[in-house]
Amino acid sequence: MKKILNILLQICILFIFSYIGTVIHNLFHLVIPGSIIALLFLFICLCLKIVPIKYIENGASFLLSTLMIFFIPSTVGIMNYPSLLSIQGALLVIAVLLSTTISIAITGKASQFLEKKAQKRKDDKKCNKFSSHSA
Repeated sequence: MKKILNILLQICILFIFSYIGTVIHNLFHLVIPGSIIALLFLFICLCLKIVPIKYIENGASFLLSTLMIFFIPSTVGIMNYPSLLSIQGALLVIAVLLSTTISIAITGKASQFLEKKAQKRKDDKKCNKFSSHSA
């Protein structure tokens, strides 16, 4: 029961960020959607350690684990429009596959770059630690 309440509280924290993003979007009439503003705001708060990751980790994991359930109605709805699955549907599938492949490739390269940078920083700290002890 305690775990369920913890997850609900964490989902509420995520909802608060979403609400703040929507308010900022509506208040300043921005082109960027409120959900993206909320995501950036949450990212900044996590980076600056204003919000520790443990405050949202279980709630975010739960939401990600149930994410596929939200796609079922739209997938079933597409079945009512067979014309979408003809030539336009094939072009749509190609565009989705191409954009997914590009996104995965860019994400992979970026994560490899960041991992190498972090490893280099870790190695430099080890070298500095050993050189300061031997001097």
